[in-house]
Amino acid sequence: MKRVAIYPGSFDPVTNGHLDIIHRGKHLFDEIIVAVSKNAQKSPYFSLEERMSFLRKALKGHQGIRVETFSGLLATYMKANQAVAVIRGLRAISDFEYEFQMALMNRRQNTRFETAFLMPDERYTYLSSSLVREISQLGGSVRGLVPPIVERALIKKRSGV
Repeated sequence: MKRVAIYPGSFDPVTNGHLDIIHRGKHLFDEIIVAVSKNAQKSPYFSLEERMSFLRKALKGHQGIRVETFSGLLATYMKANQAVAVIRGLRAISDFEYEFQMALMNRRQNTRFETAFLMPDERYTYLSSSLVREISQLGGSVRGLVPPIVERALIKKRSGV
């Protein structure tokens, strides 16, 4: 049986920290589904199509990783994809309380729901999409924090092109 894991998120934008977690997860699972949230309650910086494109380009050539859109209950999505676990990245202890609460609520929805908490490389422990957006909007460099395609898109968006 193939061991499938879901890595959900808004990925607005995808960072090298996200990519690091995906690659770490691939060592544990046969297939990773990167599930890009369509969350209508958030106003994304990049469109769903842009976020999907960034991820697909950044992950091109990596076997056993696919990128899909996702909405609704994560427990339902996991069941539909026959996933054995969800992957969540923990950067710092401050992430744990929220992630722990979500893991328990997801398990309440589906008792077979497991959450694998993975820590990124220490270079990315402070990194978040919102921090990347803020740095870029203020004219700072995000080189090395995001894939080159995302860096170019942030510069383009900042310059209003």
